[in-house]
Amino acid sequence: MFEQITILGPGLLGASLAMAVKERDLARRIVSWSRRPETRAKCLNQNWCDQVADSPEAAVKGSDCIILCTPVKTIAPLVGQIAPVLEKGALVTDVGSTKSLICRESRSLLANTGARFIGSHPMAGSEQAGMEFARGDLFEQAACLVTPLDDASETEIAKLLQFWEALGMIVSTVSPEKHDEIVAHVSHLPHFLMSSLCSYLASREPNWQNYSGGGLRDSTRIASGDPGLWQQIFTQNREEVVRALDGFERELQALKSALLNGQDLQILNTLERGKAYRDRLRQRD
Repeated sequence: MFEQITILGPGLLGASLAMAVKERDLARRIVSWSRRPETRAKCLNQNWCDQVADSPEAAVKGSDCIILCTPVKTIAPLVGQIAPVLEKGALVTDVGSTKSLICRESRSLLANTGARFIGSHPMAGSEQAGMEFARGDLFEQAACLVTPLDDASETEIAKLLQFWEALGMIVSTVSPEKHDEIVAHVSHLPHFLMSSLCSYLASREPNWQNYSGGGLRDSTRIASGDPGLWQQIFTQNREEVVRALDGFERELQALKSALLNGQDLQILNTLERGKAYRDRLRQRD
């Protein structure tokens, strides 16, 4: 599918992506780069990595596909850094959890270079971080949102869709703005709520955690995600996250009012609606 793919940022997603590409023979050659020397050294011993570069510029030379797997605040600056040395016709994408700012800044940075940026967001991963947790089947049957801007080439969009589908993903295309609205509700809001819940519980008596069951551990698992990375995500998608919080606050206030006023039927209806939604999610687990 590609002659050479460059992975910038071989953490959990980047290394898993390289594994999956190698297992499915989607590129003749995989080059990686990490800003940390110790991570670059680890890549040298991985069978999914054909070459490790000492700089982003060196890593992208000769690549017809570049995938940025770095924290969201670094993606657009990194696009600007590699722009002068990209091959004409190179396809640049990313795996970031926010899209509007990244896509529009990256398009501007690649103007007149002959390379093109189309955003991607594979909805895969876990609360764990780092190459040591990578696995080649991470993307199978997971959702992926591709976020082309209006001037994106249909041929390039089709090739990117084909790439993610070849990894076993269920792919949809949406605008960057629609992407940010969707993920604010189904990804960013849940993380915000669970982190807030754990922060609140941390202010209560410390020994209470000894009495919790599996429900608390299961429901708050995502709060173990990297705080620095999630702070960047919340900041970049601030407006949509706030809108999602506003909607959730209305739902929470209605349930609280029903509890205060003894409206048992309304409480039951809310619980049943919530169960039905969760059961539909379980079918995809």
